[in-house]
Amino acid sequence: MKFKNLDSWLHWQETLYPRAIELGLGRPRQVYRRLPQLAESTAVITVAGTNGKGSTVAVLECVLAALGLRVVSFTSPHLFRYNERIRIDGVPVADQVLMAAFEDVEKARQGGGLTYFEFGALAALTIIARHQPDVAVLEVGMGGRLDAVNLIDADIAVITSIGLDHQAWLGPDREAIGREKAGILRAGRPLVLGDREPPATVLARAEELGTPVLRLGRDFDYAAGDGEWSFNGSRHHLPGLSAGLLAGPLFGNASCALESLEQLDHRLLQRGDAVASGLSRLRIPGRLQIVPGDPEWVIDLAHNPDGARELAKFLRERPADGRTMAVFGMLADKDIGGVVTEIRDQIDHWIVAGLEDGRGATSAETAAQVAAAGVGGLEQAGSIAEAVQIARAASRSGDRIVAFGSFHLVAPVMECLGLYYYASEHAGNDPENSSPS
Repeated sequence: MKFKNLDSWLHWQETLYPRAIELGLGRPRQVYRRLPQLAESTAVITVAGTNGKGSTVAVLECVLAALGLRVVSFTSPHLFRYNERIRIDGVPVADQVLMAAFEDVEKARQGGGLTYFEFGALAALTIIARHQPDVAVLEVGMGGRLDAVNLIDADIAVITSIGLDHQAWLGPDREAIGREKAGILRAGRPLVLGDREPPATVLARAEELGTPVLRLGRDFDYAAGDGEWSFNGSRHHLPGLSAGLLAGPLFGNASCALESLEQLDHRLLQRGDAVASGLSRLRIPGRLQIVPGDPEWVIDLAHNPDGARELAKFLRERPADGRTMAVFGMLADKDIGGVVTEIRDQIDHWIVAGLEDGRGATSAETAAQVAAAGVGGLEQAGSIAEAVQIARAASRSGDRIVAFGSFHLVAPVMECLGLYYYASEHAGNDPENSSPS
């Protein structure tokens, strides 16, 4: 094997291609042809969208497992460890499984160029092919049309939402971005659409392909309140579901997941008890995650204006007794000002921190953009850990602290709060979560 540990593999992959992002299927397709192919018996659900992809994948994993179906999922990025990106029945794969797949990709690469994401996506497809699950759930990394997961034809395409993000690669407006996301559609195969006002480009592409479109608010929907919610699908109605950890836009994402199962096999949601059982085991770290206490913490991966708008709505509908403080940090190439503008009216005091990631904005850069967006109550922290300490020290009874922005902020905040949910000893404990012979 080329490397003896996972960290060495990952560090090497970061140096393999001159650019971190280069969309296109030509290079990865050449490598994929030399790798094991997915079994015809494996159904594929591909999930695209500006926000909501990760929570949709998480719902699919939990419900499919509760229904007794074997599922392998690929998602990105990860919060704590790379292993989280590839999960078998919801359990992150063991290091040895990943490294074996990396070795397969390296042999198939034959010197060709692959980005860090493409290498990982091909490794995920290799693991799926070797394990032959009933269902593979693939989360698009960026856009859809030119993303590596689009090498695989989706039986069900899901587009959760369409907003402004990654404009440098996907286009300047929702119509252009929608066109890219619609690239995951296939002729005659259903599209589950979670955007209540989708761009015309998405609907036009669906019509061109003869793709059946199931739209949130028209063909399926949900109703939520008092700790319960109901799913009103195109075929089945599931009342009295426990809200559990779902809140705000997560209900719409969960509804997209359930409707995609309706379209996969209309018999699946006849087992309402199994669906409810799967939802009861749902964990979505970092997505509108509430950490009870005094102060209460709200943790969310809102890193674009649409995500910030949804977070602001959630905070507005769930007011705190005291002040609301923010612990905030983002990547430098994101719309920091746009995010702040969407949520500033819900925040009384801001504590900004720089990110250690190479693309991260420094605390000074972030503070300048926050101030430029019209925020007055603002202070800088030397690190994310210091920002958490400042927020804790400044809080009074009844206050809440909202930590949001980049994955590179949310994960360290969760570690500071003792919420590091991933434990290496949990990966691979399932005896079937190992390299197949």
